[in-house]
Amino acid sequence: MNLSLAKNRYGKKSVRVLKVTRGADRHDVREVSVDVMLEGDLEEAYVKGDNRRVLPTDTMKNTVYVWAKDHPLDPLEAFASGLTAHFLDTLPHITRAEVSVFERRWVAMPVTAEGEEELVLHPYAFHRVGPETPMTRVTRTRDGLSVASGIRSFSIMKSTKSGFSDFLRDPLTTLRDAADRVLATSLDATWVYAGSSPDYNACRRAIRQALCDRFAAHDSLSVQHTLYAMGEAALAACDAITEINLVMPNKHYLHVDLTPFGKDNPNEIFLPIDEPSGYIEGTVRREG
Repeated sequence: MNLSLAKNRYGKKSVRVLKVTRGADRHDVREVSVDVMLEGDLEEAYVKGDNRRVLPTDTMKNTVYVWAKDHPLDPLEAFASGLTAHFLDTLPHITRAEVSVFERRWVAMPVTAEGEEELVLHPYAFHRVGPETPMTRVTRTRDGLSVASGIRSFSIMKSTKSGFSDFLRDPLTTLRDAADRVLATSLDATWVYAGSSPDYNACRRAIRQALCDRFAAHDSLSVQHTLYAMGEAALAACDAITEINLVMPNKHYLHVDLTPFGKDNPNEIFLPIDEPSGYIEGTVRREG
């Protein structure tokens, strides 16, 4: 039987780093989790157990720490791009390096300062912003670079301007039409940049705001309907991206029947249901 190694890659996952930048008057903290994956001429390691071309994943971890010491974590795209370049520059037998960075956001904590009535931002105390997670995935080969960025687990909801009716029915369908319902999701959005190097942070802010604006204003006939509208808005907000993939699981809030208790429920009391949930995904791409 003839066999061959069709594909290979290996790396280090979830290398967590907290970086404290200590200014004279205040500190800045950034926390990231970094995945490193390498691919290349490694067949001897897999087939014969020859490790002479295998960079230990522990070394990859250490490389992330040193790179974080010597380079800013902001923007995420530049940090990840630099790491991919490092691995290809120092490892001639590696043909593809992929670095993904996920940020855990911390912001200055509002506190009541002594002798002050208004809240002020503390110079070295912080609180976590989440679960929304900014991320990027940078892939570098000997032929070029690709950058995809996005957000994960962005919980959004609106309490009206959403319905779902006139859908396909079969003998097992029990769902009723809904003209006015709660629409909620934990959004994952991933957009792909064109070949240029834009202002990544400005693009991220513009895309995120466009997604929020369209979600809030859109008269939704389904999650699919709103997903496409949000994709359109994101592409209009940033000329530097070529497509955006949106994953919008439908986090259900079910209308509670209060008639057994002699009460009306004019869309005020709902039961949150995490599972099972609808799963809606789509990619909106520029054409031409």
